[in-house]
Amino acid sequence: MLIGVTRETRPGETRVAATPATVRQLTGLGYDVVIESGAGAGSNITDEAYTRAGAAIGTAEEAWRADLVFRVNAPELVEVERLKEGATLVAPLAPAANGSLLTALAAHKVDAFAMDAVPRISRAQSLDILSSQANIAGYRAVIEAAHHFGRFFTGQVTAAGKVPPAKVLVAGAGVAGLAAIGAAASLGAVVRATDPRPEVADQVKSLGGAYLPVDVEVEQSADGYARATSEAYDRRAAEIYSEQAADVDIIITTALIPGRPAPRLITAADIASMKPGSVVVDMAAAQGGNVEGTVEDQVVTTGNGVTIIGYTDLPARLPAQSSQLYGTNLVNLMKLVTPAKDGRIVVDLEDAVQRGLTVVHQGDVLWPPPPVQVSAAPAADTEAKEPGKTEGKAAGAEKKKLSATAAKAALVGTGSLALFLLNAFAPSEITQHFTVLTLAVVVGFYVIGHVHHALHTPLMSVTNAISGIVVVGALLQLTGTDNVVLVLAGVATLLASINIFGGFAVTRRMLSMFRKA
Repeated sequence: MLIGVTRETRPGETRVAATPATVRQLTGLGYDVVIESGAGAGSNITDEAYTRAGAAIGTAEEAWRADLVFRVNAPELVEVERLKEGATLVAPLAPAANGSLLTALAAHKVDAFAMDAVPRISRAQSLDILSSQANIAGYRAVIEAAHHFGRFFTGQVTAAGKVPPAKVLVAGAGVAGLAAIGAAASLGAVVRATDPRPEVADQVKSLGGAYLPVDVEVEQSADGYARATSEAYDRRAAEIYSEQAADVDIIITTALIPGRPAPRLITAADIASMKPGSVVVDMAAAQGGNVEGTVEDQVVTTGNGVTIIGYTDLPARLPAQSSQLYGTNLVNLMKLVTPAKDGRIVVDLEDAVQRGLTVVHQGDVLWPPPPVQVSAAPAADTEAKEPGKTEGKAAGAEKKKLSATAAKAALVGTGSLALFLLNAFAPSEITQHFTVLTLAVVVGFYVIGHVHHALHTPLMSVTNAISGIVVVGALLQLTGTDNVVLVLAGVATLLASINIFGGFAVTRRMLSMFRKA
């Protein structure tokens, strides 16, 4: 099958749906690739580079008439006719808000994969263009803010005086928000962040930011995407934004809810309270903006000297990196739907990932897909709400609890009996060694097992706990008189100590990577 990569027709778009590196991977899957001449110019990729990678350079018509067509942006309705009947389109299609495009594709017998509809599950992360492009957008938002801010981000003490660090507020700690937090913190700014999900606090902290909690319970999302917050949350969050706006130098907003206008977070009154020279980057400008006064694709300066940036093309401002990551997402999709690596698509609608992003198939519109449970939050218990079933479930849970208690009691009783028989009939030496082992297990557990989980990976915690047991047991054996036992105990103490102290040393180095100098 032939993959066609077209030149993007959206004004100002610099990205391309394939790079020489991804072309090599696509041809390795058995596909032929044709690139529209000049398609990579915005990303500084020449036609010759594509040719060296194994692609053919063709006209726009040849690229549009391929079996599969890769695009960075959705085609216009008038461009659907350029696709040949039976072809497959791979592009972000905004299916929730673009029903007319899906209908046109179905009428033209064009299958469509919506790359912005990838389910938010672990197995689909390598296909998720929203994450890969949002990561770049968050980084670029900080660069744009720094450019317009015109001052240091980091604090300095010089002979000419003290320079305070910039204060940055990031609204939303999703992929874009976390990228912005990391970039701003690495430049030396004091970073604060808000998000409806309290579980992101550790992520914010690990990147050098401070999490500002909104102490209002929020309903958990079950599909991996953001959802609307409650009125109580919005009221408390508005108070926090007002407090922070008067204090910080830079605000970066990232809040988006798929299929709905962007929520308004920063009001005109908040902007009026900001210091002259402050900068606001509204990353939701394309959906109406999180900031009152944002103008899409423009930079606005308010009367009090605050700059509001409403760029909607932040990933396209780093085109080479954006194109490479986007192209890699498409390659990962093709690996999924080309199991035989023979250059032929095999769509499995029973697979949750493929079903989620297949929005048009064989003339039928398949949007929306069945829901996919991806959240750690428990799913709604529909059975318990049915009449007569609540009591049955409670009785079943109580029965399981009693069974577990009985099994635990039987296990303790069996262990106690085995210990009694061992001490009653075993030689005294066995009893002595068993006592040492028991004490070592208890002491080793309390010495190592109570180290905070944030300081160790689970594997490192277990190995250090085992080493702690070995050290304690070996130290107790060092009081004996048998030379062989003394040598073995000494070696055991040395090796286990190396593992313990080495584990803490490695952990210390890992933690230092997340601390500001």
